[in-house]
Amino acid sequence: MVYPLLNPGRGKEGRFLTNKHVMNAEELRAKLRKIEALFAGAMTPGERLAAGAAIERIKRRLAEAETVESPIEMRFTLADAWSRRLFVALCRRYGLNPYRYRGQRHTTVMLRVPRSFVDRTLWPEFRELDAALVEYLSAITDKIIREEVYGEVGEAAER
Repeated sequence: MVYPLLNPGRGKEGRFLTNKHVMNAEELRAKLRKIEALFAGAMTPGERLAAGAAIERIKRRLAEAETVESPIEMRFTLADAWSRRLFVALCRRYGLNPYRYRGQRHTTVMLRVPRSFVDRTLWPEFRELDAALVEYLSAITDKIIREEVYGEVGEAAER
């Protein structure tokens, strides 16, 4: 199964949907921690702060999935370098070993994992984290272009 990365955070015209407020790095970190707590199933505010405990809960969930079903080889296609780096880091965080075969494109990430873990935990969490990262990178890029290059950051007109 191929999991293509759609255009998270983009509207109908392909423009990024961002607020006027540009998220700073600390706000991004806080948002990523909240997403992590959500997918780890944190119950109390104290648990939400314990990132190590959250990661361990997800690793236990992965171990449980491996006892119920065998890991299968899955292929993920991630065209954006930032998204690919995030996905690989998230896999490694949970003790998974992402790889690609010689000759495969750099956009491909292979993974041996129980499908239920991907469907219920890994992929939904990645999509949430990736959307936050894309929003942040887009806002920062637009701000720098607007302030240092030219005031208009929209796409080229179609003819």
